[in-house]
Amino acid sequence: MEIAESTLSKIILEKAFATMATAKAMTELYEENFKTVSKYVHATSRGHEAIQIAVAMQLLPQDYAFPYYRDDAMLLGIGMQPYDLMLQLMAKKDDPFSGGRTYYCHPSLRAADKPKIPHQSSATGMQAIPATGAAMGFWYKENMGIQDDVKELPIVVCSLGDASVTEGEVAEAFQMAALKQLPILYLVQDNGWDISANAKETRAQNAFEYAKGFHGIEAITIDGADFTESYLTIQKVLKTMREERRPFLVHAKVPLLNHHTSGVRMEWYRDDLEEAKSRDPFPVLKQQLSDAGFSSSEIEKINRTAVSKVQADYDKALQAEDPKPEDLFTHDFAPTPVTEEKGERSPDREDKVVMVDCALFAVEELMKEHKECLLYGQDVGGRLGGVFREAATLAQKFGDDRVFNTPIQEAFIVGSTVGMSAVGLKPIVEVQFADYIWPGLNQLFTEVSRSCYLTNGKWPVSMILRVPIGAYGSGGPYHSSSVESVLTNIRGIKIAYPSNGADLKGLMKAAYHDPNPVVILEHKGLYWSKVKGTEEARVNEPSEDYIMPFGKANVIQEIWAQDAEETMTVITYGMGVHWALNASKDMKDKVEIIDLRTLYPLDEEAILKSVRKSKKCLVVTEEPVNNSFARSLSGLIQEKCFKYLDAPVMVIGSENMPAIPLNMTLEQTMIPSMEKVKVKMEELLSY
Repeated sequence: MEIAESTLSKIILEKAFATMATAKAMTELYEENFKTVSKYVHATSRGHEAIQIAVAMQLLPQDYAFPYYRDDAMLLGIGMQPYDLMLQLMAKKDDPFSGGRTYYCHPSLRAADKPKIPHQSSATGMQAIPATGAAMGFWYKENMGIQDDVKELPIVVCSLGDASVTEGEVAEAFQMAALKQLPILYLVQDNGWDISANAKETRAQNAFEYAKGFHGIEAITIDGADFTESYLTIQKVLKTMREERRPFLVHAKVPLLNHHTSGVRMEWYRDDLEEAKSRDPFPVLKQQLSDAGFSSSEIEKINRTAVSKVQADYDKALQAEDPKPEDLFTHDFAPTPVTEEKGERSPDREDKVVMVDCALFAVEELMKEHKECLLYGQDVGGRLGGVFREAATLAQKFGDDRVFNTPIQEAFIVGSTVGMSAVGLKPIVEVQFADYIWPGLNQLFTEVSRSCYLTNGKWPVSMILRVPIGAYGSGGPYHSSSVESVLTNIRGIKIAYPSNGADLKGLMKAAYHDPNPVVILEHKGLYWSKVKGTEEARVNEPSEDYIMPFGKANVIQEIWAQDAEETMTVITYGMGVHWALNASKDMKDKVEIIDLRTLYPLDEEAILKSVRKSKKCLVVTEEPVNNSFARSLSGLIQEKCFKYLDAPVMVIGSENMPAIPLNMTLEQTMIPSMEKVKVKMEELLSY
């Protein structure tokens, strides 16, 4: 794309110079007060200011930006004040981004008059996926005719350091942007350094060259230290994107004129400092003002005003209030409207419905009612409808823009929901097997689960992640795993693990209306009730308005308190419910069974009430027991029910081996069964 030679108006140049002078003054003030401001680590934009300001000045309130940790000049350019940034620098209570929870220049913003900035992590490439998800959200809304009423269509800017482009997750983002032709600008600021490793050591090509391998992304390389060149290039790119709705990458060569961070000093390892200083964007822009007719005194006045403003804001920020201890405990989740069970759970039906169909019908009902609802993942599209037929007919009913296949990209599938949710959509996504969730954990943990908390409640991620789980039919080591112990250690997500179709449908509906991220673990062996003893997973399909809140366990087999007989409680979920039901057929009056239904939130009250009544407890899981969620739960019960217990809390699960073998005999030896659970029950009752 050719950029026509042009000059900029005096108004644009003056605003840009004032912003650049402010950013420069902030860096210099931080250095002068190093011992004070380096209590918490920070990085600054010094050397990168020209390209950042050129982008910021041209963004609109409807646009979405994903800055990275060196983009303080960009934040100034969209209208943030030095005081705002300094509140975050010093981790103050009124930090507008996170309330003192996260680092300097880790912004999140939801202001009507400024571009929207959803949460992203420390932005070493991972932000490319949430940003591309936001662009995919615009693509979806425009295709569905539900885009916002604005004169100019919105775009997304994803800012990246050149070193971060080597991340595999950046490749996943580029692939989807190219494939779907998404309105996203990848702004790559190339200063030639990682931390102490430089480009020659770590990169086979620069970002401009790399992007050429993704057909459909137009790549441009510029001198990012020249404000006029940067502004004109971005102006042309954004105009094209707003009209043609396609992705661009702008590779901007810039010098790094300050430390990597306040904790990693440039003089420790840099050998190019003099060369970098020769490319300083500040004197370049200063000369451009002079060429445009500004006098030396006018230029100096702009600079003095910026320095004075920065000093005043710094002095004010020093006096600002710190967070209080109680501030720690807010915004881990956004409030959910679903607090009680509603609708008809078991209406009269001619035939019972298998569990997989209950979920399918729930998603279909949601998609009929809500245009914002869409489903994507591997093989869920029209040709197959999911490897378990869990999305069968949905693409035919709702179209290929609402139900579509993705590449093999678990990180993108999970992380894109951050951006999709941010633009007002409700994505339902799927990881094909629990064994495949590992590439998506980076996004689930760092981007999805922390968004609400680290933005002080501004950007909860409203998404549903469906995960077929568990051993079934000799699936072998790559299609049989249980992963709930890993997931329950991720704070900031809700986790369902239903044992029957009614619970799955009710929890799916609750998850849709919940503004927080929800993972639904769906046992493959219960999908069709083909496994002997799982007939109870089939149900009369609940009514369309049936909904069940998270955190409410179900007492599926209840006993009375007994003094003359030994009794026990079984705490379990998923397939464990059916093992427990079948194992206790001959001792129903002695065994109470609690189906957790959700692992987080956990119905602690129901668990403790039952155990205090029965005096003994067995936790049944399909996971290997060592270091598991079940073992942790047994510790909780032991701690809170110790004086009521007549025996140690026991746990039964799979054998502690690295993987589930393919051979049927070995598989059955590995995992629990009705027979194994019965033996454990008898052992505990006779303790």
